Amino acid sequence: MEGKVQLLIFVVEGRPFGLLLPQVERVIRAMAWTPLPQSPEMVLGAIDLGGEIIPLFDFRARFGLPERDVSENDQFVIARTSRRAVALAVEEVKGLEERDRVDIVEAERVLPHLDQIEGAIQLDQGLTLIHNLNRFLSLDEERELDKALSAGVSDG
Repeated sequence: MEGKVQLLIFVVEGRPFGLLLPQVERVIRAMAWTPLPQSPEMVLGAIDLGGEIIPLFDFRARFGLPERDVSENDQFVIARTSRRAVALAVEEVKGLEERDRVDIVEAERVLPHLDQIEGAIQLDQGLTLIHNLNRFLSLDEERELDKALSAGVSDG
């Protein structure tokens, strides 16, 4: 694990989290979304971004944080997994951090049973968990989301 790594840092429930920058496409202001019936619990719904239907993930639900409605002051991080574009509802994007890859503590040493975590790093904002969006949903949840998106698109 040599070299530098760039992270997009964002805040949910006052806690810093990070995504590897190559996964991030852009950050937008929160916008209206359409509920997606029969989707996994952590999917708030879907947004239409330039004709692309993108599932909106409730970051809070996945990590057991207190429920809170998305506010107009929130932001959506548009990112790509290996399977699809996704939107993450976050309270605030703090910016970019570039760090040495060796500064990242491997997930197995921090939270060994939480597959969604790539690792952790100490930043000025505090201990920051770095997420692996490719493991955000389980295989069953991916299938459930695929069905919900197919049904939602064909109904609309």
